[in-house]
Amino acid sequence: MKNPIQELTSLGQSLWYDNMQRHLLENGELAGLISRGDIRGITSNPTLFNNAIGKSHDYDSDLMPLAISGWDPEQIFWQLAAEDIRAACDLFLPLYKETRGGDGFVSIEVSPHLAHDTDATVAQAKHLWETLDHPNLMVKIPATQEGIPAIRQSIAAGVNINITLIFSIQRYQEVMDAYLSGLEDRLKAGGEIDKIASVASFFVSRVDTKVDERLQDIIRKEGEQAALAQSLLGKAAMANVKLAYEMFRQVFGSERFKKLQAAKAKTQRPLWASTGTKNPAYPDTLYVDTLIGPDTINTVPPKTLDAFRDHGKAVATIMDGLDECRRQIAELERLGISLEAVSEELEAEGVKSFADSFVELFQTIEQRRKAVIDQFGPPAGPAAKAVAQHRGAGER
Repeated sequence: MKNPIQELTSLGQSLWYDNMQRHLLENGELAGLISRGDIRGITSNPTLFNNAIGKSHDYDSDLMPLAISGWDPEQIFWQLAAEDIRAACDLFLPLYKETRGGDGFVSIEVSPHLAHDTDATVAQAKHLWETLDHPNLMVKIPATQEGIPAIRQSIAAGVNINITLIFSIQRYQEVMDAYLSGLEDRLKAGGEIDKIASVASFFVSRVDTKVDERLQDIIRKEGEQAALAQSLLGKAAMANVKLAYEMFRQVFGSERFKKLQAAKAKTQRPLWASTGTKNPAYPDTLYVDTLIGPDTINTVPPKTLDAFRDHGKAVATIMDGLDECRRQIAELERLGISLEAVSEELEAEGVKSFADSFVELFQTIEQRRKAVIDQFGPPAGPAAKAVAQHRGAGER
């Protein structure tokens, strides 16, 4: 008998793991998840790396020689991250080959400090792609206004891109257009597009968290709109995502994409991100059970993966209730809640949160770097050069 995850896979949705920690690579846990078919890809972001490096001692033995060789905190981070990403890519490579580039991807994000710098984002995406040198790597670029042209240029350069921090349907349309335009640019330049892969990470639970706060304010006032506000709690995120999927079907069923398919272009699958349930009043598999459909990905944190394996319901649900979704969004607008405005706030908060995680991570690495120097003394010339040359492949 199939378990819920196997049934989910048969419906055309892949589960990717929203978790990157070195001990998963070293103790065989990640390999086990892959071999059992529980996960078909993995993502990382600045917050995950902050938790992995800054809040554990898993990396201390590798951090020490870098500190002795005189590397600064940012150089040390990128080296440690590169080692994890390469190891994960190697573990997922058989699945990547088995699915002919359909799954088995590992994502690493450009620096969040570059979120509003198109040229620097393009340069770092290219650097990470060339340095890590795995066909199943994806470089994550945020869907900021400045990120959109960076996505197009990176796709045209042949880089696999995972677009992150998408909250609104309008921005999602721009993301899909950037992908298609990048493929078209590459074809015009005489390049091949059959191996380029991309996913569009549309964030889910954060939308409900933000909208529910505003609905609760209306409910507390106990006015004539309170009942309507009560009925819309926990509905905004799913309505947003389902209508985004409808848009995905239109774009990737269009004549424009069919022309690219003739050149063996891959569909840019939507990826549902931030799908751990943040409100304890909601079911723990809410943002998996209700968003299942073909050509989609759901990237789940560990607790959500365990919950879905235990009691998830694998039924195609992504196209259910589209008219109701449109009605719910219209009702939110009547209550003065604009999903576009909410999305702008969430994008700014997401970029800031990742940037804050980077700052905190670098501070932690600097503390540990100083502790190593205090113990072993300042970097020595010949020794430092030898270590740097040996480890330099991951340096920014």
